[in-house]
Amino acid sequence: MTKRRRLDPAERRAELLDVGARLFAAKPYEDVFMEEIAERAGISRALLYRYFPSKRDLFAAIYQRAADRLVADVEFDPSAPVADQVSDAIDAHIDYFVANRNTVLAANRDLAGDRVIQAIIDEECATLRGRLLDTVSFPGHSREMVSAVLTSWMVFVRALCVDWLATQAFSRAQLRDICVGALMGALGASADPD
Repeated sequence: MTKRRRLDPAERRAELLDVGARLFAAKPYEDVFMEEIAERAGISRALLYRYFPSKRDLFAAIYQRAADRLVADVEFDPSAPVADQVSDAIDAHIDYFVANRNTVLAANRDLAGDRVIQAIIDEECATLRGRLLDTVSFPGHSREMVSAVLTSWMVFVRALCVDWLATQAFSRAQLRDICVGALMGALGASADPD
């Protein structure tokens, strides 16, 4: 057990998120136990449960923090080519997915029906879609059409990335290229010919 030490509530919460994030990244969801998190953090289970009433609550907080960091890392530049920016954003997500394979699989498989986890995923997608719409112009397309295409594309990307994490049936470069190509293809197919 880690030596116990006094921390203020914000520091303790951050420490618990860090410990939990490492465990959820290293193990499947069902193999992570609150007792182990408490032990590694050097606190009692009772104190852990005061911060997070359940394993799902801890996982949701960890996933929310990760989503916030991913969103903060993705910026779009109106002067840069769209395909390059989308490729960079996909690479950032794949980096996170690879580093946190078990966490991503848990959020998208074990907890796929959980409303809190789904709300985190939906908010991340909505924020990224909004940023892209606000930054990049898509000549020949209405904003509503591009928004609908981006929403559908993000669902496709998430499903494909989760499948890739589980099987790794093709290369990471192919994964990125398929994701970018799908968006460019959808936008190209939906362009106004006039």
